Amino acid sequence: QGKPVESGGGLVQPGGSLRLSCVVPDTIPDYYAIGWFRRAPGKDQEGVSCIGGNDRGLYYAPSVKGRFTIARADAKNTVYLQMNSLQPEDTAVYYCTMGVGGATHCPYPSLADWGQGTQVTVSA
Repeated sequence: QGKPVESGGGLVQPGGSLRLSCVVPDTIPDYYAIGWFRRAPGKDQEGVSCIGGNDRGLYYAPSVKGRFTIARADAKNTVYLQMNSLQPEDTAVYYCTMGVGGATHCPYPSLADWGQGTQVTVSA
């Protein structure tokens, strides 16, 4: 099967918004979780937001709760991450992942398929 493909990153001012998109192969099992992770220089990898397999639940990292929203499009193989009230600390490369998920509804990072990532930069 193929890999997830992300789009939608870019440069935005603090307080601004971006919407990331992730297209996953339509052949993946329904029990696969789909999630967004981010990596920034000098910081630990962070699971940002995920949809559990069979849409069983959602996860948001405490750092983004109330600002980010994850949702599946009508086309079930597309997942969006709406990011509002962006801050400089949100600057990172954002990766879409897919795979078997755990209790947090996020794919296990070491077992998941990863996209190539999309850069999000929040700066004045």
